[in-house]
Amino acid sequence: MPNLTELASWKALQAHFDQIKDVRMRDLFEQDQGRFNKFSTQMDDILLDFSKNRINDETFRLLCDLAREVDVEAWRDRMFSGEPINISEFRPVLHTALRNRSNTPVYVDGEDVMPKINRVLAQIRYFSERVRGGHLRGYSGHLITDIINIGIGGSDLGPNVVCDSMKPFAQRGMNVHFVSNIDPTHLTEILKIVKPESALFIISSKTFSTQETMMNAQSARNWFVETTGNEKAVARHFVAVTTNKSAASAFGILDENMFEFWDWVGGRYSLWSAIGLPIALYLGMDRFEEFLEGAHAMDMHFRSAPIEKNMPVILALLGIWYNNFFNAQSHAVMAYNQYLRRLPAYLQQLDMESNGKTINRKGKRVDYLTGPVIWGETGSNAQHAFFQLLHQGTKPVPADFLVPARSENPLGEQHSVLLANFFAQTRALMNGKTEAEARVELEAAGLAEDIIEDVLPHKVFEGNKPTNSIMFESLDPRTLGALLALYEHKVFVQGVIWDINSFDQWGVEYGKQLASDIQQELASRENTTRYDDSTNNLINYCMLLKFSE
Repeated sequence: MPNLTELASWKALQAHFDQIKDVRMRDLFEQDQGRFNKFSTQMDDILLDFSKNRINDETFRLLCDLAREVDVEAWRDRMFSGEPINISEFRPVLHTALRNRSNTPVYVDGEDVMPKINRVLAQIRYFSERVRGGHLRGYSGHLITDIINIGIGGSDLGPNVVCDSMKPFAQRGMNVHFVSNIDPTHLTEILKIVKPESALFIISSKTFSTQETMMNAQSARNWFVETTGNEKAVARHFVAVTTNKSAASAFGILDENMFEFWDWVGGRYSLWSAIGLPIALYLGMDRFEEFLEGAHAMDMHFRSAPIEKNMPVILALLGIWYNNFFNAQSHAVMAYNQYLRRLPAYLQQLDMESNGKTINRKGKRVDYLTGPVIWGETGSNAQHAFFQLLHQGTKPVPADFLVPARSENPLGEQHSVLLANFFAQTRALMNGKTEAEARVELEAAGLAEDIIEDVLPHKVFEGNKPTNSIMFESLDPRTLGALLALYEHKVFVQGVIWDINSFDQWGVEYGKQLASDIQQELASRENTTRYDDSTNNLINYCMLLKFSE
């Protein structure tokens, strides 16, 4: 593919941007009463309204032309077919196979991987049902009541966001905890509230060598043995999700309690695999399979819907439009649902680890912006925090708003008020408030003219701030699966357009390499001169403060 900025569709978009950049959405809505029907699409009960964007018919046509010129559909088919599109690690990208509920064959190196996937799913079902049913108990006969997942990155964020979002579907009396941070405080605070005889630890590490995970795992093991005085009981209270069976066995984990996944499953795409074991334990295997089914439904939509109605493609193209033409360097996610409070954190890794790249697939530095900074919070908390910047700040911030039409916890009129805020905020961001409208309000308040003149500039809202509205009936496992798959495919499409590999993360690995070297310096307890002046003095100051191991 030629350089992105040299493509005909890109040049056409640039010329079009110069024409439309100052057009106001308020005017676009006044000119076109059918704008919603034109700029919305649906998959099952998930509705995407993208009419509150700075686009017209021509913008949308040109964006779709871009998707076709970079061959998004062919790249999509290559991913689903198992081609090694992760070019720097020479691997296929087949998280979609993990949720392939049609069970059609998916081949890697000539082998259908579906029997392997189904075998692990059956293993997860058997194990989770034995734990949940009280057939598999702790060493002293106690029921397992606390699941402690030890992982980091995708091994933490994925199952964490699902379990936190699906609390209404959890088994009564079953608790789930997540330990990721190497800061000992994270593990310590959780160990304060669990009992060893009723705790089940899941160690999630593909290699069983991830530093943060294994240090936390070893500390948890030490605590368990010291508290119980029973090292043999480790086998009843620790399980592993890993490809390194020998290391897991040396830790004390039984073969039947090791759950496999594969190198064609990237960490941030792994919650659909055995990494989802805590989901099955917390919610039950039937709910976990509903979650997989929702993702599969979105996969089928992504594979079959035309570009103009394809939800992941549309979100990706709008992101390109703002990131690369309006120079919007961040993207906000506002979920008007408390259960989705972890969604922004999950999407941060998914998007920023995937597309935070400067090198294209040819090994050349790009000359355009790639992945945006992803951030967000739950509504309506966000309204009382950073919405001031969204409404009247100097930085363009496109945003996704998500909301269920029905609350899992109806309480008087509160959900209705929440919905009102959801609708009002996207309208306010789009519409703004003119000087004339602000003046009418101030005059109605009975203020003197001189006060009105002073206050008036502060009451004007520019508007023209783009948002996408994503609405669904209720938040259940199937819907959540579809939503997470939606964002996965959005990220993939943007990576295709930017001509980058969305499936490696060498920047993450580099930091780990440096940390390992510096750890040796700290272990020596001596001042250092090995590094730059700043790092040397920070390390030496830490020595002066007599840091504890």
